[in-house]
Amino acid sequence: MQLELKDTYKTIANPSDEVLFKEKNSKFFGYAYPVSSQEEIKMHLEHLKKQHFGAVHFCYAYQIGTEKIEFRANDDGEPSNSAGIPIYGQIQSFELTNVLIVVVRFFGGIKLGVGGLISSYKTTAQMTLEAAEILEKTIDVGFKITFDYKNINKVMRIIKEKKLKVLSQNMEMNCEIQITTRKRNVEEISKIFKTIFEVTLTKL
Repeated sequence: MQLELKDTYKTIANPSDEVLFKEKNSKFFGYAYPVSSQEEIKMHLEHLKKQHFGAVHFCYAYQIGTEKIEFRANDDGEPSNSAGIPIYGQIQSFELTNVLIVVVRFFGGIKLGVGGLISSYKTTAQMTLEAAEILEKTIDVGFKITFDYKNINKVMRIIKEKKLKVLSQNMEMNCEIQITTRKRNVEEISKIFKTIFEVTLTKL
């Protein structure tokens, strides 16, 4: 029995609506963003710091990547592991990647203790993800197909039959088409193109 290759992942469709959780006068504002790079994470954090001028803590966690995973949990001045890790726990609980969750805290004058902080950050992160639209995406692999113009019909027929997504095409004397396919179809697509004489397939 052949094991089916996992080539899907879950993430959020759009930035979530702001959620607010209150605990003993402290206010916790939760935000979730779809992200795929450090630049995007930095941009969202900077934007929130301008928006919530006067907030004490901007605690966050993120996970990016589908096969090579990169993640971080940041307590931003809260007691060690009382904020970032509970937030990251919700990313794992919802089985998401390519997502950033930020919880902005306004201190209300009453200390919550480590247990209270863990609970508050976890609850805010959970509420934030519950407010987000979660969707499943496929892990895609890109290829470049290089061929002579005379072979265009053969190549286009395969693209159509196998429902391959065309990213770009350049139809000069030497034709070049960039395509993507789901990870689970990579072997099959490679074999098909390699059987056609005068057609070169290279991974992007």
